[in-house]
Amino acid sequence: MSALPASYTPASDLLQGRHLLITGAGDGLGRAAALACARHGATVILLGRTVAKLEAVYDEIGAAGGAAAIYPMNLAGATWADYFELASTIEREFGRLDGLLHCAAHFKAYTPLYDVEPKEWIESLQVNLTAAFALTRHCLPLLGRAPDASIVFVSDRQGREARAFGGAYAVAKAGVEQMAQIWAAELRANPHLRVNTYDPGPMRSGTRLKGYPGEPIERSPLPDAATPALLWLLGPDSRGTSGQRL
Repeated sequence: MSALPASYTPASDLLQGRHLLITGAGDGLGRAAALACARHGATVILLGRTVAKLEAVYDEIGAAGGAAAIYPMNLAGATWADYFELASTIEREFGRLDGLLHCAAHFKAYTPLYDVEPKEWIESLQVNLTAAFALTRHCLPLLGRAPDASIVFVSDRQGREARAFGGAYAVAKAGVEQMAQIWAAELRANPHLRVNTYDPGPMRSGTRLKGYPGEPIERSPLPDAATPALLWLLGPDSRGTSGQRL
């Protein structure tokens, strides 16, 4: 695993002119990342399941003078045709993508693999792994048009270490780690397009509450604490960094 630059301070116009697609943008890390990217000049495409949450983030970005668009999508039930339509819409409206940040996650609880219900297995792999693959696959031509593009998969310790009770979530995150490495290797001939994974660590989020219901939530930092690292990964300062587990 690689380390991020210590005490990184992004320039105010770091992402000026860039178009970024962020999944899970309605709350948690996705919301924090969307607000931070917009503050640094990006036009942010907000993808999520709940329209009301996306609208709230959209309004907050607009009130601060930023630019955003909303694209509602339920990744648990999305089809190949839905991903194709999304990519076609982005191509029509923006022409290209400069970054793709995968923040969407499906997690219910830590559980033994033996006790994982079929529905939970399918949904966890669908949202956490299959959707991440399908979005990347369909957006790759749009990312290839950018002079400097970045794909970031939000990871988790469960996907990097085999630990008991990780369940379908851990299996899916392990798949994401391997998939990102494969994408990075296959895209090595395109140095303008980089692929990395990033584990933000414990955060004050709904996912954390589900996994550790007895833990005081205030012990974990807010998702905003992870945004400098994401800005670095999505912006030009991380050029040349690809295939890394950060």
